[in-house]
Amino acid sequence: MTVVLNGSGLTIEKLARVARHGEQVELAPEALARIGVCRAMLEEKIQAHEIMYGVNTGIGEFSEIVLNDDQVKDFQKYLIYNHSAGIGDPAPAEYVRGAMVGRINVHAHGNSGCRPVITQTLVAMLNQGVTPFVCQKGSVGACGDLAPMSQIAQLLMGEGRAWYQGELLPGKEAFARAGIPVPGLEARDGLATINGSNLLTAMSALHLHDMDRLLKQAEIACSMTLEALLANLKPYTSQLHEMRGFPGAVRSAGAIRRCIEGSDLQTGKIKTKVQDAYSMRSSPQVIGAAHDAVRWAREQVEIELNGVGDNPIFVPEKKLTLTGANFQGSPVSLPMDMAGAAMTMVCVLSERRLNRLLNPALSVGLPAFLTRGAGMFSGLMLSQYTADSLIVEQRILCAPASVQSIPAAADQEDFVSMGMNTALKNKQIVENACGILGIEFMAAAQALDFRDFKKGAGVAAGHAAVREHVAFLDVDRPLHDDHTAMMELVRSCGILEKVEAVVGNLAG
Repeated sequence: MTVVLNGSGLTIEKLARVARHGEQVELAPEALARIGVCRAMLEEKIQAHEIMYGVNTGIGEFSEIVLNDDQVKDFQKYLIYNHSAGIGDPAPAEYVRGAMVGRINVHAHGNSGCRPVITQTLVAMLNQGVTPFVCQKGSVGACGDLAPMSQIAQLLMGEGRAWYQGELLPGKEAFARAGIPVPGLEARDGLATINGSNLLTAMSALHLHDMDRLLKQAEIACSMTLEALLANLKPYTSQLHEMRGFPGAVRSAGAIRRCIEGSDLQTGKIKTKVQDAYSMRSSPQVIGAAHDAVRWAREQVEIELNGVGDNPIFVPEKKLTLTGANFQGSPVSLPMDMAGAAMTMVCVLSERRLNRLLNPALSVGLPAFLTRGAGMFSGLMLSQYTADSLIVEQRILCAPASVQSIPAAADQEDFVSMGMNTALKNKQIVENACGILGIEFMAAAQALDFRDFKKGAGVAAGHAAVREHVAFLDVDRPLHDDHTAMMELVRSCGILEKVEAVVGNLAG
């Protein structure tokens, strides 16, 4: 189904559909009309020699230098050249495509001043599968993601490089093969393409999309571990969490209850402790806090996806040119720093439950390290080492980037968001979370194989999904393949799909 971009209503899910799954996009007719009206006003102002930042002036520290008519024609080209200053490996295609979606939606407001053909060309690039080569690193997340977005803008001049049908080509050739005319850059076009935090916002949107599904899987893993450890189920009672009032905890407790529904643990047939350890009984509060953090980050990111993130901003109905800082990435980087920390917190909790499964002093009768041949075999002892190493990396990555500003451009840009650094570290936090949760899933499935009672419907579905990919560990074997298979299973949401097919949407 085509995603229509009109400046509003762009959700994280819609962005993911285009960025990851190649859905077509369409620029709404009324948005195209707004872009045309704004451009007409801008051209009137250019003809009148009105001073406008980045149109007929230099940028940054050079903003007080006024350009003559001949310089205005070439300025956009040199602006893109100068700002194409990233470094290193290319950003994944889904991030670049997401940034283009976000930039089109900014233009759709009709306040950016570019020619309509610029926006239409970005639409065509998405629909024809032309994806610019964009260095992942180089943005400081203020004045937008200037370095990476400039590599997208190079394509609009028939320059740069892009992937087309799996081949990395010179930009002009990629356009020719895809049947896209090269529009070139005129006054304002280049800056209107690059002056927003679109790449870090697209990355954040995709990370939030993944985090929501990871938190659901954390609840499934928790449910499997709780059953294996013969947990007291009173801490998951809905009334308990409703009395405190945090929506994330109410949601999380509900998800855990749905997974355990139908278990013999609910009948009183199985003796349980009066009170379990924090890593068991406070899981709804901890995972719930992460849900609440992710919810706030989602609100911020979707505001940014649908806002006018540009500079300057033109208001045709009032003939106004407004210069400000709507490119500043802090409204996204701050909540995303917190979201990354929240995901790490959930992983720390997962590892503590894993510890209880493996430690014979804590595992309520399970064999040490979940092996029948203790001494000769070590079972899942080393799986905990791997989880621990990933968690330490996550903890290091939780240092907030949003307070790490370094002044640049002769102190004209003396506070920047460093939001790209937030996005880059969240990429690794999400990756590690897949591995850590995968190891808990593997251990919980192993533990459940030692228990002989009726499992909850969701727990049984989760256990079966694990067993489709990793066999019971009867005799020690190299575990790296199992760990990697579980990491991929979590990333693909294979367990989540099987469980929700049985118990319904865990979000309630």
